[in-house]
Amino acid sequence: MKILVATEKPFAAAAVSGIKEIAQAGGHDVALLEKYTSPEQLLKAVADADALIVRSDKVTREVVNAAKNLKIVVRAGAGYDNICLDACTERGIVVMNTPGQNSNAVAELAIAMMIFMSRNCFTPGTGSEIKGKKVGIQAFGNVGKLVAAKARALGMEVMAFDPFVDSSVMESEGVTPAASVEEMYAACDFISLHIPATPQTKESIGYDLLTRMPAGGCLVNTARKEVINEAELEKALADRPDLKYITDISAVHQAELDEKFGKRVFATPKKMGAETAEANINAGLAAARQIVEYFATGCTRFQVNAR
Repeated sequence: MKILVATEKPFAAAAVSGIKEIAQAGGHDVALLEKYTSPEQLLKAVADADALIVRSDKVTREVVNAAKNLKIVVRAGAGYDNICLDACTERGIVVMNTPGQNSNAVAELAIAMMIFMSRNCFTPGTGSEIKGKKVGIQAFGNVGKLVAAKARALGMEVMAFDPFVDSSVMESEGVTPAASVEEMYAACDFISLHIPATPQTKESIGYDLLTRMPAGGCLVNTARKEVINEAELEKALADRPDLKYITDISAVHQAELDEKFGKRVFATPKKMGAETAEANINAGLAAARQIVEYFATGCTRFQVNAR
């Protein structure tokens, strides 16, 4: 089988080498499309691919239609909203992600962002410590659990809200379950977002939740920009001069937010959550292993589209 690794933002050399070793040991060939500059290049490269590994690359319906032999797509990372699931499902193509491989990198970034905002974005002036503060974690999955552990190690109180996780799981890890998302926002100095962008969550974080936060509250978003209602975020920041917002995904109107709110708002130049050498390698190797296992045994453990 031919495995195409299509990455506009390439994997580390060690990851590429490891992907090739894993694929070849399973009897498969690997082709690389790195730093491509147009969708047409991807359409051409995917034409005879049996499997596809991507990072944040867009796997549109057009890409799926061009890939006549495609049987599996693996997103090297947790989020998969860059892949047209409907198009893949219609063709019987399996779509997987690699959950957990980037989790530590994202969790470390979330904690770093809390410290960064507490210390006035590392500019002169008296800041504050995060020890003794309360952080609320929205979605207690792989990343959320790691954020909780790191926050507790730094002396923070931790609360979490996740309707899909039993409260006993949170309690076993020293985390206080919130009865509602509103309760969590009202109680916490920091909110760390780890929810996916779904029809239910898109633009779900807005004025009502943000203005429930205590004085000096800070929203940390290492999830997806689509979960934020930007107009309501701007209104909340305007009406509550004490609120802060930090993210590794620039808002659509980030320049306007920066101009209006200065150090109270910060966005990294590009998506940074998984931007570590370790996460890059882990996700790439996991993607290769999942493809090899799928062709060998039919395993679809991490499938994210309809079966």
